[in-house]
Amino acid sequence: MADATERISQIGKEAADSIAAAPGTAELKELRVRYLGRKAELTAILRGIAELPPDQRGVVGKSGNEVRRRLESLLEERAAELESSELESSLAEGAVDVTLPGSPAHPVGHLHLITRTRRQIEDIMVGLGYTVLEGPEVELDYYNFTALNHPPGHPARMSQDTFYVAPGSLTKAALSAAREAADGAGEEVAATPDEELVVLRTHTSPMQVRAMEAQEPPIFVIVPGKVYRRDSDATHSPMFTQVEGLAVAEDITLADLQGTLLEMLRGIFGPGREARMRPHYFPFTEPSVEFDVSCFACDGAGTLPDGDRCGICKGVGWIEVGGAGMVDPNVFGFVSDKGYDPERVQGFAFGIGVERIAMLRYGVPDLRRFFDNDLRMLEQFT
Repeated sequence: MADATERISQIGKEAADSIAAAPGTAELKELRVRYLGRKAELTAILRGIAELPPDQRGVVGKSGNEVRRRLESLLEERAAELESSELESSLAEGAVDVTLPGSPAHPVGHLHLITRTRRQIEDIMVGLGYTVLEGPEVELDYYNFTALNHPPGHPARMSQDTFYVAPGSLTKAALSAAREAADGAGEEVAATPDEELVVLRTHTSPMQVRAMEAQEPPIFVIVPGKVYRRDSDATHSPMFTQVEGLAVAEDITLADLQGTLLEMLRGIFGPGREARMRPHYFPFTEPSVEFDVSCFACDGAGTLPDGDRCGICKGVGWIEVGGAGMVDPNVFGFVSDKGYDPERVQGFAFGIGVERIAMLRYGVPDLRRFFDNDLRMLEQFT
């Protein structure tokens, strides 16, 4: 009996030392099999208790079971320690920098054609000394029409052309500002019913008046942004992007407008382009013009090298781009208290549609393709 209990004690001490020194869970599993498995020495001793004399069975069985339970407890404790340590090590070794590109790297996106064209125009005009401004897309009727010399009943103010917001949505503070502006322009203090309306701006031109209210002359600004009109077909959209330009100072003439348009159009379409102006009418400019650029596809000839008619300019040699003109003195009347005396200063304004420029430069035949989110179309212009 002494030999059996002594051997059980030796096995327990040897197993405990080995478990404490086990470097990993795999080695720990081997120790479990070695000391507690079916063929383990301790298991064999316990199985042989029945063959011992009756007076030895209880002592040997008690000693063997105590060692077995202690070893099972030590194995569980060591397993928990090793699993925690191995998890921490695995997390440290397998750490992934989520800011790195995937493998394989996902193709980097690119600017939308409208954004790219708008930024190109902005860069050109900033190079000419202009400042880029932005304004509200939901605008007061006063700034969108009245202060831009659109009289009551003007066709552009009709609901079939303009998106009107519910009149009750105009806050008292905004209405008060509109009335103060009307009063400063020499109008009646009480705003007309039209001026109390709110519209989705039909052009970025309202920023002409807003900019002049905020800054005395001279002023040279461009205003890019979205505008809204009730129109939809292959070349028109209810929402589109426009860039408005305004220059006001002493001694500015139509020749300055011509030179500015020429530099802008050459920056957009190439250094060899020419610009021309044709008489037109806009309520807030006088005189007013539409301006064209010489065709970049046929170099203004109207025909291609193979003799076919140019499809870009339709054989004319010129492409219509936008509208412009000298600021009407009536517009200066709304901001005369800000230093814009029409007897002392004059200026010009122009506007172009960004989508039209993009259609021409990139050969997109239908304006609606810009807003379809069709990657087959957009990925062509990386």
